[in-house]
Amino acid sequence: MIKSILIANRGEIACRIISTAKKLGITSYVVYSTEDEGSLAVKLADQAFFLKPNNNEKKEYLDSEQIISIAQKNKIEAIHPGYGFLSENSNFAKLVEDTGIKFIGPSYKAIEIMGDKIISKKHARDTNVSTIPGLQDEIKSFEDAINAAKKIGFPLMIKASAGGGGKGMRIVYEEKELSDKLNSAKNEAETSFGDSRVFIEKFIEEPRHIEIQIIGDQYGNYLHLGERDCSIQRRNQKIIEESPSPFINTKIRDLMANQAIALAKSVNYFSAGTVEFIVDKNKDFYFLEMNTRLQVEHPVTELVTGIDLVEMMIRIASKEKLNIKQSEISFKGSAIETRVYAEDPTKNFMPSAGRLIKYNSPEQTSLKSEIIRNDTGVFEGSIISLHYDPMISKLCAWSENRDKSIDLLSNAINKFYIEGIKNNLNFLSVILMNKSFQRGGVSTNFLEKEFPNGYQNYQLNENELCKLSASVLALYKNYEILTHAEGEKNIENEINESDFLVDAGLNQFHLFWNFKNGNHEISGKGNTIFNIKILKFSFAEPIKLKVNSENLYFWCKKITDGFFVKWNGFEGEIKIFPDFLSSHFTIVPRKSSVNSTKEIISPMPGLLVSVDVNIGELIDIGQRLCSIQAMKMENVIYSERSGIIKSINFKLGDIMSDGDTILEFE
Repeated sequence: MIKSILIANRGEIACRIISTAKKLGITSYVVYSTEDEGSLAVKLADQAFFLKPNNNEKKEYLDSEQIISIAQKNKIEAIHPGYGFLSENSNFAKLVEDTGIKFIGPSYKAIEIMGDKIISKKHARDTNVSTIPGLQDEIKSFEDAINAAKKIGFPLMIKASAGGGGKGMRIVYEEKELSDKLNSAKNEAETSFGDSRVFIEKFIEEPRHIEIQIIGDQYGNYLHLGERDCSIQRRNQKIIEESPSPFINTKIRDLMANQAIALAKSVNYFSAGTVEFIVDKNKDFYFLEMNTRLQVEHPVTELVTGIDLVEMMIRIASKEKLNIKQSEISFKGSAIETRVYAEDPTKNFMPSAGRLIKYNSPEQTSLKSEIIRNDTGVFEGSIISLHYDPMISKLCAWSENRDKSIDLLSNAINKFYIEGIKNNLNFLSVILMNKSFQRGGVSTNFLEKEFPNGYQNYQLNENELCKLSASVLALYKNYEILTHAEGEKNIENEINESDFLVDAGLNQFHLFWNFKNGNHEISGKGNTIFNIKILKFSFAEPIKLKVNSENLYFWCKKITDGFFVKWNGFEGEIKIFPDFLSSHFTIVPRKSSVNSTKEIISPMPGLLVSVDVNIGELIDIGQRLCSIQAMKMENVIYSERSGIIKSINFKLGDIMSDGDTILEFE
């Protein structure tokens, strides 16, 4: 067994590897950049080593020579690359192997073949694995792209040859989009992987994204650990993953698994790996790529199989044989993972950087019938840097069936509270409550269909909002009871029945409150009665109520005349007034948010990577103006007006703050 590991990564995955290392009695070391000096990974590891900056380009975690040198000098036995960064870099794996250090992952030859999307597609075809129609040659110019489009037809997909995580991928529906998206894909690929090569293939409409987890040892033994459905994506980046898939059956699963293992065998693959497929509406599947590393979404596989994938990777790198047979692997229950990101869903998911002023995650539990797991690399006070991936944590739930897992995960999100940066918790809640998602009827364009105009602050339906308003009224009266008559013995006789107006923004409710036997009884619209028992009431943690027979969790803050509330995707003020004041209230229409400004404002902090206009140039609506890079994603800004460019206030390579004026119109 390996005795010491250097983790060539950061954040959540570094912490995840440390946890297994501690379980196995292995000494864990991490590397860190200037931004990560006070990170959770640094705190958890047995020892941490500083990575010297590389020309201020924030690419310390890609510095192969420096990382290997640290391992050599400190006589560290093995290196685990995690995911991202160097994990699929065959040159890095070879350098590690050449120095005599164990690489916790596949051989560099397997990475070289399967980590390159162009080569891997050709190899898959040669191995009789089903592949997507397309041209696997590198697209070097716009002319190459045009020729490829004529042969394949639209819609088509531009893909980076190296890497993964949705980086360097663009869907093109018509020819006029091709040039812009080709350049954008190549730029993002170069920035993310140091490799700008792209290829083009047919875009399969309405696909599911389903992947098979395989694992092999160095003696030719192979297993599959079932599938993960990763169809809920944004910008080709996964948001929600689950196992098993609600779409495919056992027959399709076995066919996909057999092809995945055949592909792995053909390159003598060992360690953990994932073979990704897209599956069309007829359940025909096509090879997409192989990720020659541990996947971000590996926890859902661990939850349904009970197998620690990191441990298996370590044991295989230690040249141990697989100690389990395929027939001994059982798949129990349903697991779902949500990726909690530092981003603003209401502003086209712009990254959000800054300090976590408050970070209160749900309690992790491991019970016979339910599990809550939260893999994270942050804590309250951590800095979310614009230079790295925006992931805050991976919140997972497991239960005996999919419906229960969804309910469990929804409640867990309601217990999750973050302040200081924008985040996607409300957005995740809305997805989990979506009827199409709950039925399992989704594809990779789910978000485009459900939110065609982008995501806005979620509005509960009238019945749900009435239930929440009644719950807030109960809290309000409970707070009044505790503060008004503390120490009085016969409190129930002191509190009279009351009529209230509850103002919930665009909705107002006339509610009747009564206090009986320690519970709040509230009558609502249509004589609906809510029997509410307050089980836990503290502003420092989630509120817990029982509303009729349902447990309800949400966060709230006390404000004048009410509370600020977060629940099931809703976020807003709910205020309580005596009913006799109702004649003084009207619902005020919202003002139009049409932007008539002449300034183009940076919507986020980030690096200016392109300026596509010149001073004095006449601009049309929809024309590309510039692009900003933050958290490894390129965000293009298009003009919402026509006019002439008056000034450009930043140059390429400048780091901008949220709200900076990039350029101005006359």
